[in-house]
Amino acid sequence: MLSTEDPKLPGNTARRHFLGVAAAAGARFASVAAIAMAVSSSPAHAMGRRWGRGGSGGRGHGNSGGSGNGNSGGGGGAHCFLRGTSILTDCGEKRVEDLRIGDRVALPDGDIRRIKWVGRQVFKRSGARWHDGVVPVRVSRHALDEHTPHSDLYLSPGHALLLNGVLIRVKDLVNGTTIAPVVPANDRSIEYYAVLLDTHEVILAEGAAAETFHPSDNSHENFSNFAEYERLYAGEERGPMTSYAPVVGEEGGWTHLKALLLLGASHWVPTRHPFEDACEKINARAKELSV
Repeated sequence: MLSTEDPKLPGNTARRHFLGVAAAAGARFASVAAIAMAVSSSPAHAMGRRWGRGGSGGRGHGNSGGSGNGNSGGGGGAHCFLRGTSILTDCGEKRVEDLRIGDRVALPDGDIRRIKWVGRQVFKRSGARWHDGVVPVRVSRHALDEHTPHSDLYLSPGHALLLNGVLIRVKDLVNGTTIAPVVPANDRSIEYYAVLLDTHEVILAEGAAAETFHPSDNSHENFSNFAEYERLYAGEERGPMTSYAPVVGEEGGWTHLKALLLLGASHWVPTRHPFEDACEKINARAKELSV
């Protein structure tokens, strides 16, 4: 049984927490951003919150696609939040399904950005079980630290959180306890929303820093309302969008990043693996919560 909803923490608390987590690593990674940016060529996808009973300790796959059958692997790769996810805006927290074009979301540094578009995806289950790429991964309340997230946060396997100044897909953080896949108990459909800004950013979802939609190729077509995007931005040039930060994890991202840094002009190569460091902290936090 999932925990009941917790009181919302003030937005400035979430911002202070983020700055404390990312300041040291983020400042150093900024100096090599142009080189490391190439690491994050893989798209990520996301979900949101409040699913029924049950769970799974296994790792999910990141192949969630557009609207369609949840048992098919799908294609694409949208950065989506499950219906019900609370996103911090300049007017306080709002459910992702209530966000509209022109609304202003808050960034962890206190800045605000206008929403360019909100994409919607719906998956339906026709077989006996959901496809792993559709099953949301639950990041339990306070799984990242004493304050974050402030309520259970559900993301699709490939959606990335900002930790240690880099983006890490949640599927790579699964520990089977505080971060684990949770299968919907009775629902026969899953509804996702993607938040698109003019640039790839991280926003605060349940108080945690999570990436926005990072479009690639024709990924807008994975959404049931992509015709709206085509109508609004028909004449727009769609060049590649710069990633907010390098993506690292179990898919070779760290090896690639380190090689790029060694070949580049930077004299600094991090001695701590940002992915392994994040996992160690999350697992240590899980032990604290189990006591």
